[in-house]
Amino acid sequence: MRLLHTMIRVGNLERSIAFYTEVLGMRLLRRKDYPGGRFTNAFVGYDDEARAAVLELTHNWDTDRYDLGTGYGHVAVEVEDAAAACERVRARGGKVTREAGPMKHGTTVIAFVEDPDGYKIEFIQRGSQA
Repeated sequence: MRLLHTMIRVGNLERSIAFYTEVLGMRLLRRKDYPGGRFTNAFVGYDDEARAAVLELTHNWDTDRYDLGTGYGHVAVEVEDAAAACERVRARGGKVTREAGPMKHGTTVIAFVEDPDGYKIEFIQRGSQA
């Protein structure tokens, strides 16, 4: 396993991309709109996603600001098999909050579990990212 990305929700995507790229020196690695879900994901980082963890900036089109308590999204971890990873978590007493399957507005196979404090951990199945 390896850490893939951390997602945060942002109120103004262009402002956030400018901050992470111009202020912090990251690169915009990829960006994709999901019209059916009314959101855009932009990935920024210092290195290629294949070599380093990055940040996922998610802009929900109808929301222009968040309280800090709702701005945090999840930590993503790449796994060989998302369903098998869920079963391992469940077998060890962990809580699966979303079973493995394609994301709602795409084809990437994902699942979610919760840590003891309720923070979300996303499993992303290797090779399924669109």
